[in-house]
Amino acid sequence: MIRLQFVAERDLGSAAIGWFSAGHLSHVDAVLPDGRLFGARSDHAGGVPPGVWERPPGYARFARRVIATIPARPAAKIRWRCFLEEQRAKPYDRLAILAFAVNRDWREDDSWICSELQARALEYADIVPPLYLACNKITPVALALAVSALPGVRIVEAMP
Repeated sequence: MIRLQFVAERDLGSAAIGWFSAGHLSHVDAVLPDGRLFGARSDHAGGVPPGVWERPPGYARFARRVIATIPARPAAKIRWRCFLEEQRAKPYDRLAILAFAVNRDWREDDSWICSELQARALEYADIVPPLYLACNKITPVALALAVSALPGVRIVEAMP
């Protein structure tokens, strides 16, 4: 099983991301087997610098948490995890917000925003088919929708 944590935080930035992406979620991380979270952040969070890193489970004040549990064969889970590990220490894509207005391909692997990283890892591992999304748009809300349509996926609203 693969687990993703979709969240909304208690700040203006999170509210803006949720509003501009037409939803209630503003960030997504992979949940590692030991509970740590792996993803791309633009800020220092949980004592960890910006970029693609592991962070402790309670690294931010979450207003909302949604956990998606995705069935995956062992080989797919290994490919998913290996892809994520290969992205470790890559920078956060600071131009990503502008990418919603310009034509940047979200699959480019030189830098990441949270939802690009997780969507690409799922595609790479053949857990989701190639996602039919505009080349410059993959938001936490869009990814949550794509994941929720997979067979056998369990979505649970968790306590913040």
